[in-house]
Parts: sequence; C-alpha cells; structure tokens
Amino acid sequence: MEQARMFIAIALSFLVFFVWNYFFIEKPADSPVQKNLPATNTQPALEQKKVMTQSNEATGSSVTSNSPEKLLKDDTLITVDTPIYTVVLSEQKACFNSFILKNYRENASADSSYKELIQKENQAGTILTHFFGNSIPDMKNALFASTVSNQKIVVKESPQVLTFSWISNTGIHVTKSYRFYPDRYLIDLDVLIENRSQSVLNDTLVLTLNNKIAEHRKSSYGFEGPGALINNQLTTVTIDDIKESPVSSGKIKWISIQDRYFISSLIPRQEKEATIEMAIDANQFLSTNYLEPIQSLSPGQAQSNGYQIFMGPKSVSVLKDANVDLDKAIHFGFFDFIAKPCLWLMNFLYRYIPNYGVAIVILTVLIKILFWPLGTKSYKSMNEMKKLQPLMTEIREKYKDDKKRMNEEVMGLYKTYKINPLGGCLPMIAQIPVFFALYQMLYGAIELRHAPFFGWINDLSAPDRLFQFGFSIPFMDPPYGVPVLTIIMGATMLIQQKMQPPAGDPTQAKMMMMMPVVFTVIFINFSSGLVLYWLINNILSIAQQYLVSKTKI
Repeated sequence: MEQARMFIAIALSFLVFFVWNYFFIEKPADSPVQKNLPATNTQPALEQKKVMTQSNEATGSSVTSNSPEKLLKDDTLITVDTPIYTVVLSEQKACFNSFILKNYRENASADSSYKELIQKENQAGTILTHFFGNSIPDMKNALFASTVSNQKIVVKESPQVLTFSWISNTGIHVTKSYRFYPDRYLIDLDVLIENRSQSVLNDTLVLTLNNKIAEHRKSSYGFEGPGALINNQLTTVTIDDIKESPVSSGKIKWISIQDRYFISSLIPRQEKEATIEMAIDANQFLSTNYLEPIQSLSPGQAQSNGYQIFMGPKSVSVLKDANVDLDKAIHFGFFDFIAKPCLWLMNFLYRYIPNYGVAIVILTVLIKILFWPLGTKSYKSMNEMKKLQPLMTEIREKYKDDKKRMNEEVMGLYKTYKINPLGGCLPMIAQIPVFFALYQMLYGAIELRHAPFFGWINDLSAPDRLFQFGFSIPFMDPPYGVPVLTIIMGATMLIQQKMQPPAGDPTQAKMMMMMPVVFTVIFINFSSGLVLYWLINNILSIAQQYLVSKTKI
C-alpha cells in the first residue's frame, strides 16, 4: 500500500508539473523584478516613474507609446545586407523596420521565407531614441538624414558604417551611427548629442526596443517578454506583471525582448547605474526602454553614448561568442545547472551524427546508463514486493475491519522479509531532477527548431502529426492529425504500469491505470523532441525491468 501511494505521489507530481507549466506558467523559474534596486545617479526609480507620468500628462505623449505610426511620405529606407541577416533602416527615427535572419526560416517547409524578427504590424520600428523629459518634443518622429547615397549596403568582408543625423528646431544635433559586421549578430551603435542651442540641455536619453507580442503567448509555457541583466542577476517580467512593476533600476548590463527562440537586446558598452521601463498596450505592442541620464550639456558641449545591438537566435554558443553575458538570458528553470550540460552533450553528439532526433535518443541512453544502478535497485525492490502480494492480500482480507492491525501486520511482513516498502520509489525520485531538466531544455533549445528526425517528423520543436484532418480534435492544438509518437509513448507507459506491483486499494489501482491515459492527453501537444525523449526512456525502463525480473536475486 505504501509503495502504491508513493507511485501515485510521483505520478501526480509529474502531472502537476506538466499541467502547471502548460496552462499557467509563461516562463521558466527566473529572478523576480527587482523593486528595491539602487537609484540612478539622478533620482530614485519610483520618483523617476512619477516624473515620467507627470511629463506624459503635461505633454499628452508617453515615453512608452509604441503603437504603430505611419511613415512620413519622404522617408527613405536603407537596406543593409550581410551574410547572416538583412536589416532595413528608416530615415524616420533612424530605426530598424525589418530584421531578417538568413539562417532561420518562418516554418519547417523548405520554401518558407526567412525569419523576420520585427513583425509587419510594428510600423513604429525598433531601436528608437528620444528624451523622456520631452525637452526636444519633435525628436520622437524626427526625419534623419543618412550619409549614404545608395539605398543598399552590402557587408561582405569588412564592417560598414551607416550614420544618421538630425538637428532640432532648438539647435540640438543628434547623430546615430551603426556599424555592421559581416560575421556576427552584434551591431555597434553610437549616439552623439551636441548642444548647439543657446540653453543648457539636462534630460535623460531613452533607447527603446519595441515589438509586437505573438497572439499565442498565453498557450505557451516558455518565457516571452522583456528581460534584463541587472546587478548581474537575470530579471524577467511576464506580460501580465508589467503593469504592476514597470520600472526597475540598478547596474544594467543589457535589456531585451525575447520569445521562445529569439532575442532582441540593447547592450550599453559601459555597465552603469540606469533605469529600465516596460510597457505593453492594448494591441500587444511591448516596449522595453533604457533610460540613461546625460550630463548637463552647456551650449557647445557634446556627449557620446555607446551601445551594442543583438538581434538573433537564443543559442548558447552564439550568445557566448557575443561576450556580453547575453547567454544568461537562456535559463531552463530550477534545474538549469543540469539542463545546460545536457544541451552541450546533445550538441556534441550532433557534430558527429547530424540528426537531433538521433542525438536525443543517444542522450537518453547515456542518462539511462548513468542511472542504471539506481533503476536496478528500484526494480529489484518491486520484484520483492510482487512476491509478497499474495501474503499481503491475505492480511488485508483477514483484518479488513481493523485498519490498525492490518498496517501492523503488513509492516511486520516487511520486517520479516527485510523489504523496504519505499525501496522501489526512492531511486526514481533521485532521477526526477534530470527528467525535469531535460523537459525544459528540449522545449527551449533553438537547435530543435525545424530540426527533422525521420518520416513525418520534420520538426522536433512541434507536435508530431501524421496526416492532416479537416476538422478539430478535442484537447489537440492545430494542426490536427494522428499523434503517432505520442500514442506509442502512451502504450509504453501502459506496459510499464502493468509491470508494477498491483496496488492493494482498488481506488489506487484505478488511479494508476488512468495515469497513462492522462499523460498521453497532456503530451498530445508537446514537441516531438520531448515525446521522443520520454518514449525512449520508457522503452529502456521496460527493458531494464524485464532483465531484472529474469535475473535471480
């Protein structure tokens, strides 16, 4: 009875984990928003938020307004083409209007278009600049002048610089210079502020990452939204929490907007005390603002602020190569310290066997070998429990009206035969952290995005579907088809269940038999990479349990 209860507890813990992640969690376990961080060198974060609100009310504008705006008629678009991406910049606001990654596609089909990081609905663009104090009110929609005569720049062998300049009506000169490299996603950005007016300029420069959040985010159980590295700690904010905690301050290494597989980030060249401010509007346009106070600029003075921009894949290796701690944006939850080595090992295997499905199979086998002694101990304990089932049945029948005496006799039986009723469960519990780590890693690894396995499984990041139905199926997300891999996985769970010692309590026995069905329904929308891992682990467990049962103890 004790063992059956333990099995139910383990199964329910898995069930609760999956259901909670699928329906309620929008991000892995990340650091909370830092509400009590040190103030910037101008004013505390809360006071600054108040000033921002007052400024918005006075001017009728908002520092975080990110709704799409129509481009000016005389605006010029400039395309910068590199071997790994193509970016389109607008002279209006000197911002990015399009950013296409050449090594990634929108979907798994061979003729799919390249991945666009700036949604078409985002006509406002990203990498925006203005002053939050509204000391230069016409800067938010300024029409800059570029330094190039050609509307297309090709970056092949050496870096290329594109500069935009603009002068306000009051005489403030703003220059935005971008430097593009042929072999990396990092882009240099220098913002030069020159005071050519007759008065002192004392304000805070705002740089904004702006994008539209995908419509399907609420059904996702991975993180999507704004993030930052503040005081060397990862800070992520769920979409629903932005209104409660829109401002945070401290030593900011970078700010970002990220989804399951891609990240757009702004990195100050010097880590300094600053403030980030986040907002999302009714149209799901999200902005993450970096607020950096400028020095009081007297007439004739200038100040240059340096940044880097990263727009690309959430790949650990790519982000590490950037050497700006962006790899800390990838976090696989509570067991991240286990998931990261597993990801490295999977990629290592892929170097020699260029199929991520096969790499997942080998990784699962290696982990199973690592835990083989614990599994053997667990299955031996189960076999011993099976031998006692007839005696335990007799005791339950004999003392069915005396629960206390029944439990005493059962415990005496364990003592007589020197059996630990939890011996079959404890080794399984020791493996749960690895299971959860792999679960998170296989969901979030960009390496599995559009990675084929074999046959109909052409995307290990998507659910497996054989055939396509023209009608919806309960509990199944589109596309609708036969989830072959998931059904096979459910069958292996049923076989495993049959091999377990039967529960003495009929209610417990029914619950245990329902677990494979429940898990199959839950897994029906999981990525095929996750299902493949679980299926292979089940098959290996069945084989190990069979071998142990045939071995004389």
